[in-house]
Amino acid sequence: MSFIEDIKQRARKEIKTIVLPEAEDIRTLKATEIALKEKYANIILIGNEQQIIDKAKTNGIDITGAEIINPQTSADYEKYVNLLYELRKQKGMTLEQAKQLVLDPIYYGVLLVKDDTTKASGLVSGAIHSTSDTLRPALQILKTAPNTKLVSAFFVMVVPNCEYGENGTFIFADSGLNENPTPEQLAEIAISSSKSFENLVGKTPKTAMLSYSTYGSAKSELTQKVIDATKILKEQKPDLLCDGELQLDAAIIPEVAKTKAPTSPLKGEANVLIFPDLNTGNIAYKLVQRLAKAEAYGPLCQGISKPVNDLSRGCSAQDIAGVIAITAVQAQQI
Repeated sequence: MSFIEDIKQRARKEIKTIVLPEAEDIRTLKATEIALKEKYANIILIGNEQQIIDKAKTNGIDITGAEIINPQTSADYEKYVNLLYELRKQKGMTLEQAKQLVLDPIYYGVLLVKDDTTKASGLVSGAIHSTSDTLRPALQILKTAPNTKLVSAFFVMVVPNCEYGENGTFIFADSGLNENPTPEQLAEIAISSSKSFENLVGKTPKTAMLSYSTYGSAKSELTQKVIDATKILKEQKPDLLCDGELQLDAAIIPEVAKTKAPTSPLKGEANVLIFPDLNTGNIAYKLVQRLAKAEAYGPLCQGISKPVNDLSRGCSAQDIAGVIAITAVQAQQI
């Protein structure tokens, strides 16, 4: 069974409701049809009900069973205005600003997830919005999860016909959010990513702190950052199977590890890859996606109190459907 089919199967065991605020996008409507037809999530679409129904019908998309909420006509509009205002007034938000923001589908959707009286468990956005548009309301309203210092983003990469990682499955982090993390932040990203791998893939995380150097083969500020991050990681999580600093080949190819890092506890079997900055993480995921024809699910978020996941604006309907399933499984674990 493929990674995403396993995720969908797990999602079916405890159906969650996922909010999709980009209901004007055809890909979102097609993903809604897939999720409802395959019965692994309930869906709430945010927007004008008649316009959404008409667009789906015109394009031959069946969204029967999806709930549609229009913020402009919602009975909960005033409730969410007051909720947002109370959450943000100490940061300078006025009541008038709150009234405008609640009309925004993403803000309204995140408030639905925040409201424990609703069945909304998570949100997926980003097909037509930037990462900041998706994550700003999530961070303002939902805040970080308990015992978490940093929100970060990762991709689940599923590489076909690949003997490395966990049968070709990896987590790449941070590949979507933190531009130039400090050693402390890199360690936090590694901790969160290892937990995400265990939760989503169901296997033991083997975490590599990547660099252009292996065990001091080069020395610079760049390599020292990864060395320091690895030290912090091992101090904070002594039971985690991790190592660094490692070049990619020494991290994932056993034969190379025997030569470059013979004492590494990873033995060239890393499945969680922690990149030193956003440049390398983002470039790497796109290279693997395009050249190796890998499935790339994300950017998925970790460290928020409830699951909110971003999408690449180049995503397909199938990509969105997969992230809906992943978000549902993340919601099961809260």
